[in-house]
Amino acid sequence: MRYRFTTTCIVFCVITALSVSAQNAADDTTTPAFGHRIFNRLTLGGYGEAVYNYNFFSDNFNRYSRASDYADSKGHGRVDLPHAVIMLGYDFGRGWSIGTEVEFEHGGTESAIEMEAEEAGEFEKEIERGGEVALEQFWVQKSFRPWLNVRMGHIVVPVGMTNNDHTPNQFFNLYRPEGENTIMPCTWHETGLSLWGRFGSRNDWRYEVMAIPSLNSNMFTADGWVHNGSASPYEFKVANKLSAAARIDNTSIPGLRLSLSGYVGNSFDNDIISNTGKKYADVKGTVIIGAFDFAYRHKWFIVRGNADYGHLSDADLISSHNLSQNHSTSSPYPHTRVGEAAYALGLEAGVNLFANRADNRKLYLFARCEQYDSYMPAGNMVDIEWCKRNVFSAGLNYYPLPEIAIKAEGGLRMLKEQYNNEPWVAVGITWCGFFK
Repeated sequence: MRYRFTTTCIVFCVITALSVSAQNAADDTTTPAFGHRIFNRLTLGGYGEAVYNYNFFSDNFNRYSRASDYADSKGHGRVDLPHAVIMLGYDFGRGWSIGTEVEFEHGGTESAIEMEAEEAGEFEKEIERGGEVALEQFWVQKSFRPWLNVRMGHIVVPVGMTNNDHTPNQFFNLYRPEGENTIMPCTWHETGLSLWGRFGSRNDWRYEVMAIPSLNSNMFTADGWVHNGSASPYEFKVANKLSAAARIDNTSIPGLRLSLSGYVGNSFDNDIISNTGKKYADVKGTVIIGAFDFAYRHKWFIVRGNADYGHLSDADLISSHNLSQNHSTSSPYPHTRVGEAAYALGLEAGVNLFANRADNRKLYLFARCEQYDSYMPAGNMVDIEWCKRNVFSAGLNYYPLPEIAIKAEGGLRMLKEQYNNEPWVAVGITWCGFFK
């Protein structure tokens, strides 16, 4: 089985080698030619991360419910491959292009069914490595004008800073910014329809509007708000309800990007399970997310920040439903309550200590602070105080080449005083590049 999986991946990569990356779609009116011109239209890229971190706190699931029992934990170390991504693309000409992004998270998934010789030839399921393999982008695009492009297929939803800028050269930490990565799907990708374009005297405005399937309130949680709502345990994504997402960016000031983005859609009953009880007859579970983010790049420094707020209507009834016996114990749902609101604030700055060098090497000394709360209860709902956190980290990013970064950081996650704070250190190497 494992050999079939490897072969399938190889075949898939060969097939998808005729696609184009989202960032390089062109409005070309020529006809594609064969031979060497095919390779001029081909785009190959990707990114990846390898990380070692040591957490000076317990990873036991009771560390919040019985915090005093784990106050003196010796901690634990981990090695990880957070993301390994292949981006492949092709421009067919006449404005038509396609793009793909295949992501292996945390080393991918190694599972197999084996025949055990020691057990009378019985078949045995075996999980050798966890992780995920995800098709994050797979779309067809028609470009009519710079201000009008239509994209259809599986698309990244650019709500918030991290979903829009999620490659490892777009943040300083070893892992993606924690607040947004906690309360929203990240990287958020859906199958839908997108209109986008650039306008203005210098094309310094960019917009995007999307129609996508709604989130699923059965997957909402207290510690992640709607983070898991875009996931589907099935071989398809339920789309009983549709939602809208939008983003607008402005780059009028050199080096500065200012962005607003948002999402709105009803999440209740967007599943194969139908909720027909009178108690839930008027429940919509409307999710509204608003986000502001910015980035300023200068020869000497980089500053980035985000502010996100989300609201969920009928959170108390959705929590009651998710905690009820409407779901069997074997269901794929988390069976937890969900907050009425969530927010994430983040700010990071890095100074380039090698700014005067002529060899294009960079060394950033950075610091980042965040505050987020994934569970803001409604009405008489019980509060879960450990869901509110302040996070501080600092470290170095060394770029021997523009595409490669060696990162190191130390950080502290601060919770309310009845819980244990969570310090950590991490080192790793990342790469990100596009090739023609």
